[in-house]
Amino acid sequence: MAHPKRRQSSTRRDKRRTHYKAVLPQLAKDATTGELHLYHRAHWHEGKLYYRGKVVLEKTTAEAGEEN
Repeated sequence: MAHPKRRQSSTRRDKRRTHYKAVLPQLAKDATTGELHLYHRAHWHEGKLYYRGKVVLEKTTAEAGEEN
């Protein structure tokens, strides 16, 4: 394995790393709800989970007093 003979300075290291830049995530607008979300991700809107414009899951609140 290659092993450096001298320690590389932080300036040289940082010059090499300048090309790696963080980019803003690309957002999509849901046609059904108009909500902005990340591509290929499900998103919640008004208690419902949407994926590709369709309801995948609905949030239900189970009350402890009703289950008798």
